[in-house]
Amino acid sequence: MRKLVMIGNGMAATRLAEKLVAMAPGMFAITIIGDEPRPAYNRIQLSPVLGGEKTFHQTRLLPEGWYAEHRVTVRHGETVLEANMATRQVRTTARTLAWDELVFTCGSSPFLPPLPGIDLPHVFAFRTQSDVEAILATSGDAVVIGGGVLGVEAAAALRRNGDNVTLVQRSDRLMEQQLDAQAAALLTQRLKERGIACALNAGITQITPQAVVLDDGRRIPARRVVMATGVRPNIALAQRSGLACQRGIVVDRQLATAVAGVSAIGECCEVDGQTFGLVAPCMQQAEVLAARLCGKPIADFRWQDAGTRLKVTGIDLFSAGKVQADEGDEQWASLDPLSGHYRRLLVRDGKLSGVLLLGDCASAATFTDLLHSTQPAQAGWIFDQFTTQPSAAGTQTMTKSTLAVVGHGMVGHHFLEQCVSRNLHQQYQIVVFGEERYAAYDRVHLSEYFAGRSADSLSLVAGDFFAEHGIELRLSQRVTAIDTEARLIRDADGHELHWDKLVLATGSYPFVPPIPGNTLAGCFVYRTLDDLDAIAARAQTARRGVVIGGGLLGLEAANALRQLGLETHVVEFAPNLMAVQLDNGGAAMLREKITELGVSVHTSKATTGITESENGLTLSFADGESLTTDMVVFSAGIRPQDSLARSAGLRLGERGGIVIDNQCRSSCEDIYAIGECALWDNKIYGLVAPGYQMARVTASALAGEAGEFTGADMSTRLKLLGVDVASFGDAQGRTAGCQSYQWIHGPEQIYKKIVVSGDGKTLLGGVLVGDASDYATLLQMMLNDMALPSRPESLILPALEGSAPKALGVAALPDSAQICSCHNVSKGDICQAVSNGATSLGAIKSCTKAATGCGGCSALVKQVMEYQLAQQGVEVKKDICEHFAYSRQEIYHLVRVNRIHTFEQLIARYGHGDGCEICKPLVGSVLASCWNEYLLKPAHLPLQDTNDRYFANIQKDGTYSIVPRMPAGEVTPDGLIAIGQIAKRYALYSKITGGQRIDLFGARLEQLPEIWRELLDAGFETGHAYGKSLRTVKSCVGSTWCRYGVQDSTGLAVTLEHRYKGLRAPHKIKMAVSGCTRECAEAQGKDVGVIATDKGWNLYLCGNGGMKPRHADLFASDLDDATLLRTIDRFLMFYIRTADRLQRTSTWMDNLEGGIEYLRSVIIDDSLGIGDELEQEMARVIDSYQCEWQTTLNDPQRLALFRSFVNSDTPDEAVQRHAVRGQPQLAVVSELPSLPGSRKPWQAVCSLEDIPPQAGIGARLGEMQIALFRLNDKVYALDNQEPGSQANVLSRGILGDAGGEPIVISPLYKQRIRLRDGRQSESGEQVVRAWPVKIEDGTVWVGNQALVMRAEAS
Repeated sequence: MRKLVMIGNGMAATRLAEKLVAMAPGMFAITIIGDEPRPAYNRIQLSPVLGGEKTFHQTRLLPEGWYAEHRVTVRHGETVLEANMATRQVRTTARTLAWDELVFTCGSSPFLPPLPGIDLPHVFAFRTQSDVEAILATSGDAVVIGGGVLGVEAAAALRRNGDNVTLVQRSDRLMEQQLDAQAAALLTQRLKERGIACALNAGITQITPQAVVLDDGRRIPARRVVMATGVRPNIALAQRSGLACQRGIVVDRQLATAVAGVSAIGECCEVDGQTFGLVAPCMQQAEVLAARLCGKPIADFRWQDAGTRLKVTGIDLFSAGKVQADEGDEQWASLDPLSGHYRRLLVRDGKLSGVLLLGDCASAATFTDLLHSTQPAQAGWIFDQFTTQPSAAGTQTMTKSTLAVVGHGMVGHHFLEQCVSRNLHQQYQIVVFGEERYAAYDRVHLSEYFAGRSADSLSLVAGDFFAEHGIELRLSQRVTAIDTEARLIRDADGHELHWDKLVLATGSYPFVPPIPGNTLAGCFVYRTLDDLDAIAARAQTARRGVVIGGGLLGLEAANALRQLGLETHVVEFAPNLMAVQLDNGGAAMLREKITELGVSVHTSKATTGITESENGLTLSFADGESLTTDMVVFSAGIRPQDSLARSAGLRLGERGGIVIDNQCRSSCEDIYAIGECALWDNKIYGLVAPGYQMARVTASALAGEAGEFTGADMSTRLKLLGVDVASFGDAQGRTAGCQSYQWIHGPEQIYKKIVVSGDGKTLLGGVLVGDASDYATLLQMMLNDMALPSRPESLILPALEGSAPKALGVAALPDSAQICSCHNVSKGDICQAVSNGATSLGAIKSCTKAATGCGGCSALVKQVMEYQLAQQGVEVKKDICEHFAYSRQEIYHLVRVNRIHTFEQLIARYGHGDGCEICKPLVGSVLASCWNEYLLKPAHLPLQDTNDRYFANIQKDGTYSIVPRMPAGEVTPDGLIAIGQIAKRYALYSKITGGQRIDLFGARLEQLPEIWRELLDAGFETGHAYGKSLRTVKSCVGSTWCRYGVQDSTGLAVTLEHRYKGLRAPHKIKMAVSGCTRECAEAQGKDVGVIATDKGWNLYLCGNGGMKPRHADLFASDLDDATLLRTIDRFLMFYIRTADRLQRTSTWMDNLEGGIEYLRSVIIDDSLGIGDELEQEMARVIDSYQCEWQTTLNDPQRLALFRSFVNSDTPDEAVQRHAVRGQPQLAVVSELPSLPGSRKPWQAVCSLEDIPPQAGIGARLGEMQIALFRLNDKVYALDNQEPGSQANVLSRGILGDAGGEPIVISPLYKQRIRLRDGRQSESGEQVVRAWPVKIEDGTVWVGNQALVMRAEAS
């Protein structure tokens, strides 16, 4: 560990120490030497302390225990006498210290002019707390010498104490560096109104014990003289040490001196000839230096003037940029004689160059941004006529008040969502500061980051949330100060923002026990994604890991280390794990289960120190034992992040936390606090749900709505290291007179306990370990004071066979019962959603957000939904259509169990009628999923839509596109040449699509066999979707070519495509494989996504990149190839078994009760005992695969179906082409030609056998196109043109019936048309003509006069 010594204990030193321990815990042993005998404090606040507006304690920069927690040593009251550059040692008045890095943070010293009497005891500097104490210890008339910012503030502060005060300034105006003559005169007038005498143009000849004597002979009585005559950089020690100094210690823009290992920041340093007397640049210097010292340098220090504010209560004054006007400058000024408000803008070369505001300073932040912008100055700015706020997103006008939010975590973002839902983003200009580089992400599932989830998938920010709602998000922006009087917040770069309302959502920080060695390399905290990245980096070279802390967070951290493949230990000070939530029995069972999983648990262990050794890090315990490891993760609890509030003087609790009322207001009326930083009723709420509740209450308060935070239930259910754990209410049984019931199942390691009131009527709490399925029921009974059964133990005992179910009847719950605590959804909310038309779990989730947080309430949400549907008399029917009173899942089981192989068998036994466009393709898909027979078998052909019947994709003009299968997008040069030649030979339009394949458009129906014969000869197979569900499995090149690749993604993609290319599913299936470990949005937006890891593959399921995007869920991690394939086999077959018609996997997952956890239990744990069966079903699908085109080309009878007309070879005249960009494109036909029909009354068209049973085929009646349909024992003839199009394709539709009426369903737009008369099935409107048909001796004859015309004539 490197020794870092700072000389000086001011604000710059404190900021540097904070940054170093945050960026690189354990890298430095930090010692701060301060010559003042007190902790670091905020010098900016000395004026309010002098005026009695603040106490010294309120100026403390850090809490008392911070230094011990972070192992930072502070030497108070010591002065450095020597800094030896050769020996790299500093010698103080008390000791000698060695250093590896030395930082001068010694600030500046007050300049005291050599006046007679300057050494008198009643003459004081105004620089330190000691100075202020001395000034306040003396009473009587006061004279302040120096009319700059500090002098004005000191005079105003002294006047607040009721003393006579005179301010003496040598020039003709106050604050001459910041004000013009007008502003200075107005300031002087306001000070005089307060009783402060101002002596301008006044030189001083001497100071006597009773007076200050001016050069004009006047004697101003003075019992106290305060010198505010400026400061000088404190460089004496640096000069003696041989460092280069001019006005300050000379450093470069990375704050390094010319001597290696020596740096300087703050008021003592000089950069490019400039010194800095303000706090903000010193803070920025600390950031730059900390980054360099940690080996992560950032951009050089460059300071942009952020302006000067006067800290005098009741006088608002702001100055930034140039003050003195040069020749050619413009000055725009306004003065309100009534209010005394004055502003002046200095414009140079058309740009804003200087700003002065006195009185109304609300626009100071806007002007600061405009000073650093390049936009031309506008005269309207003087009257706040801004067209935009430069630093904000969107084009929000400046008529809005500003709502600032500090903190963008889970609670902070939920607050923003609540603001948007109440339209507060239209009322306020909302600016959000986030200290991390990531926007809000899901900390509840943080450990999944190690299992392969990306930062993007953990993000809580939906789409373009900020741009869409005009909210400005400033990431990596740490807020360093809040000025409650001026209503300003200041960030680390010194930029200020004026606020009207302020919400603090700063959360908490991890508690690190103050033990020796807690900052060693290899010691980490478990809090942020950056923390997790650091842990993962260390784990790559580690074998063992120890977590200090056995609570909720500690066990989550242990799970993370276990996922990283480390030998994992948990060290807990208390006798039990999860001591806050669990009783002794529950903790013992949890320990037993966790130990069986390979995690070593050490309880009742007080860690006394951590030391480095050759074997790693050694933890020493108070009982004399020790434990050696490679890394340590502290997860021993949290502390409220309240330092900002502390420095702003807000009221805090004794042990921290910002005190709030029932509206979440702090002690300052317009400042709110929410989440883990807030203290309500002396309680900190460390769960997300109470923070969300606070966010809702705060948004309601801002919107003027009623709402109160009155505490929150801290019950919780979660999985720790795969163990189901729940705790609710008084789990330990501390209520006086209570009784408890316990049930333990030793072999299955299940522990259940409930605590009830003494009279046995009320449930008070409980613990569930190993099986928490009763949690939702028990929690609702407790929260709603529901009556217990006569034998309360029945609530946790297993239900005996034949006994009544013990589950809670949701009818007994009041409408106010909170079902989802994450999003505050009550039973009444869910019932209302059902009444408004939400009839599925997915719909309920969408409109109420219930079960979309932790997911623990999903079962109860479903019960409430079904209860409300029953109350409304709604019977939820999942009949697929009028022909089958069954759901798709039931159809699947009927087919599988009864070994049904044809549609005719199924409809004869379980349905009625002839079917339709819904049930026929559905049954065709189910039959293919079960038996995978050839699609064009006579029994199956009528079930296929036109794409599956002709193995091609129909287009708007009736031609087809062809998609040769290219597994993983891989294609040989010869394959590309063949495709090019085919496209050219048949005049096809070729296009490379986003699916990593080539589509060929414009093939006529009769051309398809010839084209496919050539494609098969070139090595291609039937393409995607032709009777199948799997699209091209997309992939990158992976480790074969990519320098970042760790696995052969293309090889795996080819394997997946060949394995599943014969699959039929309820919806198309998309897959993608990524060969590197980086986040891959492509793979995470697919039904099945596979992403490489160093140990194998991570599997993501149920994503959707379409109209309703859904990130895939991380399902399993580090799978080998065989396990991966087996898992996907089971998943796909389970989906095929249980999904609804045309239901995407993403929608299926959203409606799956129990969600991803249930799916894992079925697929991975085989909880239903069907794993082997699913694998066998998939094996049959794989083994029975055939290329339909290969089979078709070898069957002359099937080839006969591929013709546009059964009795003519004349091409379809409606298909026209013209060249566009060198390729054939569809030509618009303004009107189809009117072709003559047959001249004879009847025309013999074809034999009956030429028309496929239960299907149709095209024909010509004379030259006119007609469609012939053969349904049961009848033949019908209609026009071949699909209504509403110019495509002659009606013959390719599916046949069926509607209410017993024979119909054809058109192939393009699914219109139902009656076969007997060509009218629409629903409306009866005539849409095509019908033609008379007769059959004689097996020949089909069609009459030349349309049936409708015959009817009109008669």
